[in-house]
Amino acid sequence: MSFLGFPRVEWGELDPSNESKPLTPKEQKVKKYASNTALAIELPFTLVGAVLFGGLIGYFLDHWLHTRFIFTFILGGLGFFGGLKEVLRRLG
Repeated sequence: MSFLGFPRVEWGELDPSNESKPLTPKEQKVKKYASNTALAIELPFTLVGAVLFGGLIGYFLDHWLHTRFIFTFILGGLGFFGGLKEVLRRLG
């Protein structure tokens, strides 16, 4: 009997040694495509997140020390370069 159209799998059919079998060329292509797609979706968030984090910390420092956006620009810039370094590390 199936549940929501999924076939029923018996416990004996689950073979843990299946993971060590080599992938077919089609499976390798799909795995590479999925990995590249995940990386392409993740990288912009890495860069933007680093800039926002640095800028936010700088904003709170500026507010606390009563300065005019000095730390926001400095830490936002450091966040940008740190995020860029992380993006380049993941691509290379």
